[in-house]
Parts: sequence; structure tokens; C-alpha cells
Amino acid sequence: MNGIESIAAERLRQFQVEGFTREHDDEHASGEIANAALCYVWSAMTGAHQMTPPRPPVWWPWAHRWWKPKDRRADLVRAGALIAAEIDRLDRAALRDGAAR
Repeated sequence: MNGIESIAAERLRQFQVEGFTREHDDEHASGEIANAALCYVWSAMTGAHQMTPPRPPVWWPWAHRWWKPKDRRADLVRAGALIAAEIDRLDRAALRDGAAR
């Protein structure tokens, strides 16, 4: 799979395996999803995914159990899927705001 296919597959996995929904994503309106993406980019670029035990950066927005770094490529794929989730969340929020006017 190329990069975009890997990101799409990860996004689908987040729905099917982790059980996340669009409604769940919409609850994170304070930048948490984008922040999580940043953490995975940071892990990929610094090698933090190699730490034993893996510890998230202090700006990780959720419980430590949700921090699951693997390797540079996998971390970048997760970051890409989280960025896609945040873009989708922003688009849904804009539609709701437009509909409310």
C-alpha cells in the first residue's frame, strides 16, 4: 500500500477495530485529535517509538493506554489518519454551524 492507502486503511481500522465514531470525534473539539497527530509525528521524527516502555509526550491529550507508537512509518500513518479525522470533524462542525444560522 502507498501512503494515502495506508492512511485510509488506518482510518477504517480506527472505526472498525477501535470502535471510534464520527460522533466520538466530534466530542474532541479542543484540538485533541490534531494534537494526537502531532505526537505521532514527533515519535516518528525523534525515535520516541523505541522507548521502553513507550511513554507519550507530555502534550498527549488522552490516557497513556491510548499511546501506541510502533515505528516511523506506522506512526506517520497514524498521524495522517488522525489529521484526516480532524479535517472531517472540522467540516462537520462547519456544516452544523452553517445549518444553525
